[in-house]
Amino acid sequence: MTTIEFHPARPVATRLRMTARGRRVLAALVALPLAAALGAGVLSGGAALASRADGSPAGTFETVTVLAGESLWTIAEQVAPSADPRDVVDEIVRLNALDGATVWAGQRIAVPALAAG
Repeated sequence: MTTIEFHPARPVATRLRMTARGRRVLAALVALPLAAALGAGVLSGGAALASRADGSPAGTFETVTVLAGESLWTIAEQVAPSADPRDVVDEIVRLNALDGATVWAGQRIAVPALAAG
């Protein structure tokens, strides 16, 4: 008698081959959501810059010119002698959208009107 052995067929590993058309479709599927997100960001990003939500109402600040040797600290002490200079400097930086606390002689800056009065 002959013995018959049964060996299940092993799966053959095949390489995925993409055609040029397949690569274009895949690239489009990836790029479409990215382009939509970028477009939405560009369109909605301008609203934050043009918003008046954080702006100061008219008449709530006065403009002063920085003299030689002055700093925001000395200006804060001059315009609000009874207030904490740190708070006034922070308000001046926020009001003028300054990157830091550095100012130059001749520069015109806004100071809070309540502090100046």
